[in-house]
Amino acid sequence: YELETFAQSRKISLILPCLYSELETDAMPLILGELSKVTYLHRIIIGLDRADEAQFRHAQQFFKGLNQNHIVIWNDSPRMKALGERLDALGLAPMEQGKGKNVWSSLGYLIGCEDSSVMAIHDCDIVTYTNEMLARLVYPVANPTFPYQVAKGFYSRVGQGKLNGRVTRLLVSPLLIALKKVVGDRDYLDYLQLFSVQSLRPQAPGPEPRRRQRGPEPYVHRHLQGHLPQAGR
Repeated sequence: YELETFAQSRKISLILPCLYSELETDAMPLILGELSKVTYLHRIIIGLDRADEAQFRHAQQFFKGLNQNHIVIWNDSPRMKALGERLDALGLAPMEQGKGKNVWSSLGYLIGCEDSSVMAIHDCDIVTYTNEMLARLVYPVANPTFPYQVAKGFYSRVGQGKLNGRVTRLLVSPLLIALKKVVGDRDYLDYLQLFSVQSLRPQAPGPEPRRRQRGPEPYVHRHLQGHLPQAGR
């Protein structure tokens, strides 16, 4: 109910970057069914990758099950490829194919619409998806009494006895490293590190991944020092 109230003055849109192959999985029909129950979304933009024309037409029919205003952007269409070539000539196009370029193109469309105050993005392969995930994702930004401009959602990616995914690699592991630097060795921190031991030793070359890894550390120093548990709780 609150999100419906917020959406009256702060329109909320959703971007779904997806591969055509994801339409044939168990996750995508589930996500579609859950989104059809959402009443506060103003617009849904589906960025479709790796699809020929027949598959694009099928995707249009597939997403007709959505109750919201929506559009399927066929990123492999002749028009989109021609636009990409023009942007590339100006040095403005993304360098690599993939989800990042998909989201980038969808963002361009959304900005051109000039009618949304809150934007959400999530994957199309979440087999445990419920519309509550979307509500939790957009609520901190949509609520006008909150100061947040960005919110990052997450869900468990567990495999081979450890946690996986970007949240573990870019948030949890650096946070645990920073906590150990602030409070010292704790049995509980050592226990948590066992779940993501591989991601505690980044292999990516270059300075940027390391800068991202150190990102949480200043926050820990400013806000958590003096308020952390003194034992392995």
